[in-house]
Amino acid sequence: MGYEVLTAFFLEAGFLGIALFGRKRVGDGLHMFAVAMVAVGTLISATWILAANSWMQTPAGYEINAVGQFVPTDWWAIIFNPSFPYRLVHTVLAAFLTTAFAVGAVGGFHLLRDATNRQARIMFSMAMWMAALVTPVQIIAGDQQGLNSLEHQPAKIAAIEGHYDTTPTTPLILLGIPDDTAQETKYALEIPNLGGLILAHDWNASVKGLKDFPPDQRPQALVPFFTFRIMVGLGVLMLVLGVWSLWARYRKTLYTSKWLHRAAILMGPSGFVAVLAGWYTTEVGRQPYTVYGLLRTSDSLSNVDAAGVGASLVAFILTYFVVFGAGVFYIFRVVSKSPEGEKEELRQGPTRTAGVTPVQQVQAGGPDV
Repeated sequence: MGYEVLTAFFLEAGFLGIALFGRKRVGDGLHMFAVAMVAVGTLISATWILAANSWMQTPAGYEINAVGQFVPTDWWAIIFNPSFPYRLVHTVLAAFLTTAFAVGAVGGFHLLRDATNRQARIMFSMAMWMAALVTPVQIIAGDQQGLNSLEHQPAKIAAIEGHYDTTPTTPLILLGIPDDTAQETKYALEIPNLGGLILAHDWNASVKGLKDFPPDQRPQALVPFFTFRIMVGLGVLMLVLGVWSLWARYRKTLYTSKWLHRAAILMGPSGFVAVLAGWYTTEVGRQPYTVYGLLRTSDSLSNVDAAGVGASLVAFILTYFVVFGAGVFYIFRVVSKSPEGEKEELRQGPTRTAGVTPVQQVQAGGPDV
């Protein structure tokens, strides 16, 4: 986490102001450089944060000293622990998709207002390319992370799938209500064998249920069961929107299909919700451990009284409410304004001089971006 601050935090903070407020003051070239530096800094931050969090999921490269402390023995093994590559790829792709659907929603919003808006067409086209091309890759990355979790955190997978009993073959439970007290998933809607095919790539695979683990080593199933399905469900909708955009692009209606634009607006927050659902899945599924299999959460609590915890919590809530609220207010002000320069550029383009109006151009599908 110290490396994250030294290598990334100041890089992001130093250029963020230029990226947000400096475009008209520093010129397009320096502004683009600032935006790139914020993106690079964020990627470096994600790398270090995921390295630290992944070590807590799949610890490696350590030994425990005489007083019970974790002591590093191999920093390369600590950073590149067994789950780190999978989780880094999955999380970074999720960030790309989150951004793409947010940008796509803004582009769709402005295209509904004015289908000739060139800047809106560019942002919508780029976002839909990202949705169409990256979502399938993300699904594959998620599958690979699932295989890794099954190997290293089988109790988490059992909770995610709502499996309490180990059966000769593993069904896929689409919906149900996990009940840890009764040790069953009630009202389960199942597809036989499909769980084994998805989880282990084997139609006849048998995956351990929660009853195969000691009661004090099982995560609660209710939260990861539903958050995982929220994440996967939104991923499927992202794929549908991406395929829909390819069909619209093929038919030359990408910028005129109002239903596609409305769908993109509805999917605008989907990336944020999916990312949060994914983090709930992985963190609740890790319980009852802070360091998986080694340090229980109940043993890693700070010795701070309730009043101190309550005061700091209230302070954090108030501070983030103000900061986050101001940020959201600013973002909505920015995205509500029509992108600059689009009408002038369209009117000066070759299609105008050739006798075709921007509206006619859009109705015909327009030049692709």
